[in-house]
Amino acid sequence: MRLLVVEDDPDLNRQLVSALQEAGYVVDKAMNGEEGHFLGDTEPYDAVVLDLGLPEMDGVTVLEKWRRAGRNMPVLILTARDRWSDKVAGFDAGADDYVAKPFFMEEVLARLRALLRRSTGHATSEFECGPLRVDTRTSRVTVNGRAIKLTSLEYRLIEYLIHHQGRIISRTELVEHLYDQDFDRDSNTIEVFVGRLRRKLGKDMIETVRGLGYRLAAPEDEA
Repeated sequence: MRLLVVEDDPDLNRQLVSALQEAGYVVDKAMNGEEGHFLGDTEPYDAVVLDLGLPEMDGVTVLEKWRRAGRNMPVLILTARDRWSDKVAGFDAGADDYVAKPFFMEEVLARLRALLRRSTGHATSEFECGPLRVDTRTSRVTVNGRAIKLTSLEYRLIEYLIHHQGRIISRTELVEHLYDQDFDRDSNTIEVFVGRLRRKLGKDMIETVRGLGYRLAAPEDEA
């Protein structure tokens, strides 16, 4: 999953990015509203953490522009604890949730997990597909109850597929959501990671749809 953090405080921006990366997300960052708006308008993020008190373009304006342009990724806004009017303005602009400053990082992570689940139509942090089970809260992956050890990129790939299970995902979409803005992207590497996952999870778990991409095999699709 690929996230964007738009926060002008250097220390808080760094802390957010570090915590999200440690949680297994790919993270891009912006330090002002104009840069944040540009990234959110041109890159396919799965969710955004957006401060409202931004220089150059305030967060409410950024969010309003995204929504008018049809950008519908979940947005978690950061607000000052004593500014209830900011929360109302943020929700009216199209925010999905908020966290008041100062906050605990665990709360930000939990709210983002909830937003990502809801955006793909899921209610819990535990995903199942046949014998495969992925717990996005703990990043634990099991097959028939047996724990599977994955690299960070392998986990990102299976997490994205299981969030969108049953849908065909192109290699281009996977590249856009598994790598950050500065990564030297090569869609051919996706084939390598899919091959590794098949060896670890079972060769029939990830289906190749010729000319279109990959699909995580749902139980009813299994032979």
